[in-house]
Amino acid sequence: MRRLFLAAFAALLAASGAARADAVDTLKAFVTEVKTGRAAFTQTVTSPDGAKKKQSSGSFEFSRPDRFRFAYLKPYEQLIVGDGQKVWLHDADLNQVTVRPFDQALGSTPAALLAGATLERDFDLKALPDEGGLQWAQAVPKAKETAFRSLKVGFRGPQLAAVEIVDAFGQRSRLDFSQLEANAALRAERFRFTPPPGTDVIAQ
Repeated sequence: MRRLFLAAFAALLAASGAARADAVDTLKAFVTEVKTGRAAFTQTVTSPDGAKKKQSSGSFEFSRPDRFRFAYLKPYEQLIVGDGQKVWLHDADLNQVTVRPFDQALGSTPAALLAGATLERDFDLKALPDEGGLQWAQAVPKAKETAFRSLKVGFRGPQLAAVEIVDAFGQRSRLDFSQLEANAALRAERFRFTPPPGTDVIAQ
């Protein structure tokens, strides 16, 4: 489920304060105007029946068009880095790294946003009713075979506040953001990854 967020989180970082008529306009502005960003996040995954919840937290950074870094810190450490050519997933507890070609790892998912794809080409967009004090925009993939049903992006005033994804099995994952910084100055080294010595590397 974490991989579904790779582009959605990075590509939709904090608002730059642009005027907007609704959340869809703000979403479009983010994808075209926000080039880099970083934030802290809390992720909550809820089972389809709503009975079970799992929570994790960490930080992420991105640099358009195709570089990102997710650092999960709690409840266990995991690092996901996209360097433009490959996507690396380092599980510290397992001492294992999984690497996949960038295009295969992203596919027809919200990652298309980070990769610079046109929103209207890949998603059907619409504004949703306000809920929980947020304005929401929905992006439904046009591709028939995807790993998720829909993506919702929530804004509080001019700032991105949350991203919510429902996967093909009805599992819901939501990220709530804090300490958002759009168009941050980020070092290129943040988006490079070298497997630690002794780590098992699995290519997919």
